Amino acid sequence: QGQLVESGGGLVQAGGSLRLSCAASGRTFIFRDYTMGWFRQAPGKEREFVAAISWSGEPSRTADSVKGRFTIARDRTAKNTVALQMNSLKLEDTAVYYCAAGTTSRDPASRDSDYDYWGQGTQVTVSS
Repeated sequence: QGQLVESGGGLVQAGGSLRLSCAASGRTFIFRDYTMGWFRQAPGKEREFVAAISWSGEPSRTADSVKGRFTIARDRTAKNTVALQMNSLKLEDTAVYYCAAGTTSRDPASRDSDYDYWGQGTQVTVSS
């Protein structure tokens, strides 16, 4: 059984940056076995894929809508943690961001069904 806890959301002006973190825990959760992903859901919209990274750190994938602005990476300074660095934020990036973990081998792991565990979500609001 695994648990995921996101942190780092908040309010930021357009053009600014935020860094989200996702900490995984669980007695039987072996971090290196999992692909980690980030998804987001804006009000009135379906949840969409943002980024994913394999257990080894490669490959990592980002959605076209955030490519060049968002980066997903294993956090080497914190145990069992994956980060999403978000730069040049736009109004349309406003959403609840979810961390997810799955044992899928699909690349890119961009579907909800690729993941077994989900965090509770963290709100990111971009203002003008």
